[in-house]
Amino acid sequence: MFSRGFASDNNSGVHPNILKAINQVNDGHAIAYGDDPITQKAIERFKQIFGDDIEVFFVFIGSAANVLGLKALTQPHNAIICTETAHINVDECGAPERFTGCKLLTVPSTNGKLTIDGIKKHMHGFGFQHHSQPKVISISQVSELGTVYTIDEIKAIADFAHAHNMFLHMDGARLANAAVALNKGFREFTRDAGVDVLSFGGTKNGMMYGEAVVFFNKDLANDFMYTRKQGLQLASKMRYISAQFLAYLEDGQWDATAKHSNSMAKLLAERVSKIEGVEITQPVHANAVFAIIPPELIPKLQQEYFFYVWDEDRSEVRWMTSWDTTKDDIEQFANLLEDLMKTVRQ
Repeated sequence: MFSRGFASDNNSGVHPNILKAINQVNDGHAIAYGDDPITQKAIERFKQIFGDDIEVFFVFIGSAANVLGLKALTQPHNAIICTETAHINVDECGAPERFTGCKLLTVPSTNGKLTIDGIKKHMHGFGFQHHSQPKVISISQVSELGTVYTIDEIKAIADFAHAHNMFLHMDGARLANAAVALNKGFREFTRDAGVDVLSFGGTKNGMMYGEAVVFFNKDLANDFMYTRKQGLQLASKMRYISAQFLAYLEDGQWDATAKHSNSMAKLLAERVSKIEGVEITQPVHANAVFAIIPPELIPKLQQEYFFYVWDEDRSEVRWMTSWDTTKDDIEQFANLLEDLMKTVRQ
């Protein structure tokens, strides 16, 4: 068994309740491709959360949820506005451009969040046939720098998008962590705030695999069943994804795991910030800690606890906590960092 590091919440195991749910539906046969009763029950659960007039489609991975959701909102001559650090820009291997045909227009951000002022620089060329036409604003909640949009910030961006005949897409890979940080239900900072299409993630918070594309305007989903199939994301044995979501959304499972990972990140930040030579670079809203440490310490620390270097030029690293991170993990990691730091000062 590998030790628990701080590289990614994707590295964590699967919550026992999720494994139990998978096993419970692994009995007998069920109709394939989402026509099974478990999938219908999971869809109804999403409707209880977001409203009866939504459409929900389950897919395997978050990148697919993002790319296919964006494809449903765009034509190839359109453009999608996002931050420079957005997952769709940095970590999806050009899939958004390839599958949508759209141009990504990026905005620099020091905290991972879009602002209206930043978006405005791309708001030109409408109706001019030589320019890609801006059609979607995409935000990540939680952002790639671990920060969380407030409801008012999301509403402002949504209103701006809609005033320009554009859509607002939300990458919700860490949606539960954002909900805990805001102390709000999912609907309050998504649909009610003006989001049009949501990528609803669970993999980073205790699920094995499976994400959902949620349309708050059903008209936008008219052809999505075909888009999902062409995108190779129509699961034959879909009940194994659906069962996970049912368990995830049942009895506050998502809330308990996200609260734990968020609280572990705050504990980690508090602990390492007391070490001379460590500089926390972003507010810790959810389950990510960004810090600058001496570059010579990074490979030594990684030998015991794997994590990623975020910005090599600044010697900035990212430490992620998970639903199964323990206080002992944090204390042992911090002790090692503290001991290594002493060698730098000698």
